[in-house]
Amino acid sequence: MIKKTYLLLSALLSLFCLHAQAATVSVAVAANVQFVFDDLKAAFKQESGHDLQASVNSSGKLTTQIMNGAPFHVFLSADTEFPDKLVKEGFAANTPRVYVYGALVLWSTKLNKVSDWQAALQQASVSKIAVANPKTAPYGRETMRVLAAAGLDKKLENRLVFAESIAQTNQYIHSGVADVGFTAKSVVLAPEMKGQGKWVEIPHHLYQPIAQSAVILKAGKEQQAQAAQQFFDFLYSAKGRAIFEKYGYLLPDNK
Repeated sequence: MIKKTYLLLSALLSLFCLHAQAATVSVAVAANVQFVFDDLKAAFKQESGHDLQASVNSSGKLTTQIMNGAPFHVFLSADTEFPDKLVKEGFAANTPRVYVYGALVLWSTKLNKVSDWQAALQQASVSKIAVANPKTAPYGRETMRVLAAAGLDKKLENRLVFAESIAQTNQYIHSGVADVGFTAKSVVLAPEMKGQGKWVEIPHHLYQPIAQSAVILKAGKEQQAQAAQQFFDFLYSAKGRAIFEKYGYLLPDNK
């Protein structure tokens, strides 16, 4: 009886300590990572006991918020340039590291066929093509590179509808406000979107690899140093990489 009581007390003490040490890590999340983040959050909670709180927007807007004092702990960018900028300006606590390479797709909930993506874009019935703002959203910037490489940028410029982020781009496409649009492959593979509409992956040679870097921010080091570091390391763990791979991301060498 004494032994059982001791074991019960030990278990309760361990549980109490886990909750007592649990932290909440505030994460600035690039819009293309929005759906993946739910899986990351659940897996990280199970492994560490820590919670994650996401703020989703375009990488450019998140960078501006961080430089204006937003107390995010970790930044998951859609590129490498914005994290590098934060390092140079003194807002980062470590060296940014690529966690995934993103892929572009053309997606429509209105067209019956998009397999020939260039033909699909030039259909007379297509009057609105959703694109994330190339000034603040890396996926938008690479979309414009794709259109230029295909010689379609000038031809289609009057049909382009610019959204502030991939998240808003997805809203335009999913709701049918836009006839078709460019988004991240991770979006169309998300359980919430799977099977909705038609999509085709854009050939990789038409745009630069979308290297996405993560960085621990100054506020993370000052406010939640241990938990922020744990989450950063989790992104590159076997469990974290498997989650990203499930959503269609390409993985960097894990060095």
